[in-house]
Amino acid sequence: MMLRYALQTIRARKAGFLGAFLALMCAAALITACGTLLDTGLRGTIRTERYAAAPVVVSADQYVHQTTVKHKKGKTKVKHKAKPVAERAWLSADLRATLARTPGVARVVPELTFLAQPLIPVGTGGRTAYGHAWDSAALTPYRLASGSAPKADGDLVIDDDLAARAHLRTGDRLTVQSTQSPRSYRITGIATPATAVRHQTSLFFSTAEAERLAAHPGQVTAFGVLPAKGADPEAVRQAVVRALHGTTAQVSTGDARGPVEFLDAATARTRLVSMGGAMGGTSLLVAVLVVVGTFALSVQQRHRELALLRAIAATPGQIRRLLGREALIIGAVAGSAGALLGLPLGGWLHSRFVALGAVPVTLQHTVSVFPPLAALAATLLGAWAAARIASRRIAGIRPAEALAEARTERTRPAWGRIAAGLLLLAGGVVLVVVLTSLRTEPASTPVTFLAVVVLSTSVALLGPLLVKAAALLLAGPLRLTGQGGRLATANLRGNATRMASVVTPLTLLIGMTCTVLFVQPTLGDAARTQAREGVTADWVVAAQGPGVPGEAARRLRGQHDTVTEVVRTTVRIGLDKYPAQGVTPTGLTRTWDPKVTAGSLRDLAPGTVAVSELAADQHHLKPGSTLKLTLGDGAPATLTVAAVYARGLGFGDLTFARDLVARHIDNPLASSVLVSTTRTQTQLATTLREFPGLRILSPAAADSLQADRQQANAEVNYLAMGLVLAFTAIAVVNTLAMSVAERVREFALLRLAGATRRQVLRVLRTEALSVLLLATALGSGIALAVLTAFSLGMTGRAAPTVTPLLYVGVVAIAALLALVSSALPGRAALRVPAVTVATAKE
Repeated sequence: MMLRYALQTIRARKAGFLGAFLALMCAAALITACGTLLDTGLRGTIRTERYAAAPVVVSADQYVHQTTVKHKKGKTKVKHKAKPVAERAWLSADLRATLARTPGVARVVPELTFLAQPLIPVGTGGRTAYGHAWDSAALTPYRLASGSAPKADGDLVIDDDLAARAHLRTGDRLTVQSTQSPRSYRITGIATPATAVRHQTSLFFSTAEAERLAAHPGQVTAFGVLPAKGADPEAVRQAVVRALHGTTAQVSTGDARGPVEFLDAATARTRLVSMGGAMGGTSLLVAVLVVVGTFALSVQQRHRELALLRAIAATPGQIRRLLGREALIIGAVAGSAGALLGLPLGGWLHSRFVALGAVPVTLQHTVSVFPPLAALAATLLGAWAAARIASRRIAGIRPAEALAEARTERTRPAWGRIAAGLLLLAGGVVLVVVLTSLRTEPASTPVTFLAVVVLSTSVALLGPLLVKAAALLLAGPLRLTGQGGRLATANLRGNATRMASVVTPLTLLIGMTCTVLFVQPTLGDAARTQAREGVTADWVVAAQGPGVPGEAARRLRGQHDTVTEVVRTTVRIGLDKYPAQGVTPTGLTRTWDPKVTAGSLRDLAPGTVAVSELAADQHHLKPGSTLKLTLGDGAPATLTVAAVYARGLGFGDLTFARDLVARHIDNPLASSVLVSTTRTQTQLATTLREFPGLRILSPAAADSLQADRQQANAEVNYLAMGLVLAFTAIAVVNTLAMSVAERVREFALLRLAGATRRQVLRVLRTEALSVLLLATALGSGIALAVLTAFSLGMTGRAAPTVTPLLYVGVVAIAALLALVSSALPGRAALRVPAVTVATAKE
């Protein structure tokens, strides 16, 4: 009976339920899209290309492992955790003999993979270029389409894709920038892969030259194991596992070979899981807040109808069940539609992340039934919970009071609502305080957005009181605008709950948008300021390609010149990840000043390390302390702390001698070279004329280049949160339209009392601007508090970076949404003849 009545109610009040339907549909689409990203990170396929002809691949362990043993109440718990290393881990070449003796193995092919960038005008077509030894061509396999295999150190075989794009043929010469100085090679052959290779460019060198360029003597990237004819690949895999028992080598088959080949895709999985989880969690919190507000407004619009049901003996339980079933019906339809819309939305989001470089194209987008089902379940639960929350007061009204209660809005919010609002406000304040003590971006970012949502939720609960307070403050200024201002003030006071339902999404929109826009600039500008103040060199050498070769730095060194090469990497202390760099120790203090607070940079050597104050505080380090860590390629190192410095945000948390770092990273070329000299820019450029792609920049110009890179990185975060902001903007429009659409009878009575359409619209506009002013104050206050706490924790200064023009743009967009969303429904409501509305049955 109750289900049939719920269906009849929805059918009769389609327009009234449209707002809730749109809110739930957008929420489901958003959760589905974020869920597909999370699913891609967890289960996305990385298909192999180079190892297509090798059923079994043996590689080094790409993880740092940590095992903890806890004894509690007589029980022993063993926890094992693993985190990926930043660079490619290498494998001992001595394992080849062991693999060759394994039963069922016909051939073991060693693989070398290293940086090899062809210096051609057309580039590599978006593909990453790698160098290999020609012996490993059998792993794909590549076969010569023309020419011959490389034999001498100056010989080179290129793939057919590069040959076609650059119009190269055998006998031509090609300059390649690898791990050493650029070198010109003679193309002896062009190779064609037997299977499709779409995501990389392969350059094949002679074995001796490949070993020189790989710069890892006695080590290989991987081994490709080719089974004997007729041997079962699975049996061979098991035999290889047994043969390698006791070593750290990893054995991969099938799709597991892809992550061995494409390390960036394997690393992107973790990033995508984190990004999808953060976006999904924020989306869910925002969706719950918006949907609860929408349902509360919908129930308020039906107050008289529900009160009538109470007056004719409907029990509170029946009212709650009615609203709950209505919500479940709307949630099922809206959730299904939104989940289907979320699938292409997730695909588009993944493609944009690929275009921005946040996710490699080799990590394929995964589509499964789990994200839509999760979104549908979340939508149903959210709709039901929203309906239950919204129905609490109407269901508890006594039948004798129901009709009287329906005529006017309650003058004071329920004590439970006020208590919940104050509790959430306190929780938001606690989050802001906690944020001031968080000094790492992975820890502070989720707390930042959670604080915005929690504080916005407190605004939603305390909204009626805030609206009445605002009406009291604005009464004087609004009175000066005439009768329309007085009427707007009366509406704000008398319909505070309805107005509060509009304030909430506007507050969330302004607060969230300002936080998203200014978090990255706050962090980036602080880092750039530290870097700008710390670079004391006269010139900075930067590369348009993979980096500055060591030979170029050697050419720059003169009798009175100081040249500091800087290479970048990421290391782990335990499982904690830290950005790090390697620098040339000689004359370092002439080109670089990280603001040393303890110890001395003169003690920096291959056996020592300088650490930031953050790393020193977290691991209780000081000059002379011993630090155990894992370098970029997984190699362990034990070093002595030489110095502690303050500018860790601009220069990274650990600083090593360049020679130590260069042996353990994929790209040993310097990301930049700092030069302290009396020579001019032209003289330095003349010295480096043999090195294409190098630029001599002033420190200010290098800083501008870093700002451009910072902006490109920020675009990823803007895109990540853009969908949440778009959903919030839709909620603003939706709520405002619902709020205005219910006032048809009110507008008709004003018309009958002598007000013109223009006067009614002016009242509506005055109300919208008043609500906007309150939402702007609340949203800006929330964003400022959160951004200040974020800045204090991350940079040590309570000075967030806020671009005034951008802030004004955010408020202007919010104002446009508020005015348009109130004006259009208002004009539509005024088209109905006033007499018709006034005489219609309620």
